[in-house]
Amino acid sequence: MNTRQEKLEAFGRLLDIMDDLREKCPWDQKQTLQSLRHLTLEETYELSDAILQEDLQEIKKELGDVLLHLVFYSKIGSEKESFDIADVINSLNEKLIFRHPHIYGDTEVKDEEEVKQNWEKLKLKEGNTSILGGVPKSLPSLVKAYRIQDKVKGIGFEFHDAEDAWKKVDEEIQEFHEETDLDKKELELGDVFFSLINYARISGLNPDSALERTNLKFISRFQKMEKLAEESNISLADLSLEEMDVLWEKAKLLP
Repeated sequence: MNTRQEKLEAFGRLLDIMDDLREKCPWDQKQTLQSLRHLTLEETYELSDAILQEDLQEIKKELGDVLLHLVFYSKIGSEKESFDIADVINSLNEKLIFRHPHIYGDTEVKDEEEVKQNWEKLKLKEGNTSILGGVPKSLPSLVKAYRIQDKVKGIGFEFHDAEDAWKKVDEEIQEFHEETDLDKKELELGDVFFSLINYARISGLNPDSALERTNLKFISRFQKMEKLAEESNISLADLSLEEMDVLWEKAKLLP
């Protein structure tokens, strides 16, 4: 692997390239914080896909794309005389040191859970008025629910165990089935999802990863169904549900 000096030199080269692009490339010159935002989200999701596939070479590539965006935002910040990449990194360094008093101070912790509890308490000392203040509003709903639950857990607002959490799932499902008003039923469905996410989290499962793996599995099997239908010169749209189910079962057996 690269030495510390080689890593620093590579990062310095990236900063030089960013300066060149901002000065000489018509596309890079036009970019703003706002114009980059949706591209950053896209790159982040591409990184997420690579992580789910455990493709290390693709992860390396996507990390580079995300890093480029971080440097790009910092370059724009420096042009506005607001901050530069050194300010970004120094601010991060200071935050990490402050939030790890068990490493850089005299605080003692016995396990990971105490580390997380201290982390949330220290965030409040930094000026946050709510434990949930750091949850981004634009997070996808499933991820947001997980983060909300994980944060309140940091101050002890948590079921005792997974079994208690599952009792809540049963309760919410029952309320969902009993509700007849469509608008209220939608609210109850949200409660079901929220409680399922909570159960998964307490059980050590990541519901977002679980759902995405199911999405990928469904896509793969459905595309195999389409190929089986094509090989038989038939259209899926012309088949009954029962006939499609036969193809589905065949697709499940394919590698």
